[in-house]
Amino acid sequence: MTLYRPRDDRMIAGVCSGIARRFNLDPTIVRILFVASLFLPGPQILIYLVAWLLMPDEATTVA
Repeated sequence: MTLYRPRDDRMIAGVCSGIARRFNLDPTIVRILFVASLFLPGPQILIYLVAWLLMPDEATTVA
């Protein structure tokens, strides 16, 4: 299974949902973990933005 941003289960850009689908996890858990990580120091927002730019959209990946 490839890593892509799905069209049907997005909150903002679909990055957390795409990661959850790739690793067969619940998207809500991935979103909660991401929000919790924002309280720690680090470049979480930058990583999210880069993933948003680099992860292909489902429409361009699925034929």
